[in-house]
Amino acid sequence: MFDVNIDRNEPMALHDQVAAEIRRAIAEGEAGPGERLPLAKDMAAVLGVNKNTVLRALHILREEGLLEFTRGRGITVAGTPEKSAVLRQVRELVEFARRSGYRREEVVHMIETLP
Repeated sequence: MFDVNIDRNEPMALHDQVAAEIRRAIAEGEAGPGERLPLAKDMAAVLGVNKNTVLRALHILREEGLLEFTRGRGITVAGTPEKSAVLRQVRELVEFARRSGYRREEVVHMIETLP
């Protein structure tokens, strides 16, 4: 397992610390695309936190596009920090478009017709 350090005295929530450390490990190449992560219960035991804390961090990273949850294969690294940044921007664009009255399909069409 990659090196993950959490500090219980830090004001940042434990699940956010765990997510940040996993994010850092992916960025530094300690865990690459396609690599399986340890079970959440094993990570929790090593870190000395509740399994639900680890699961919450993993779900955050899945939403960012960094992790993929696959039945039978477990949790694997799905992307890079760059992909995560692009996905975050796309989500912001879609949310902005929704607030402006555009549907998802319309935004996709706009992107597809860009030069």
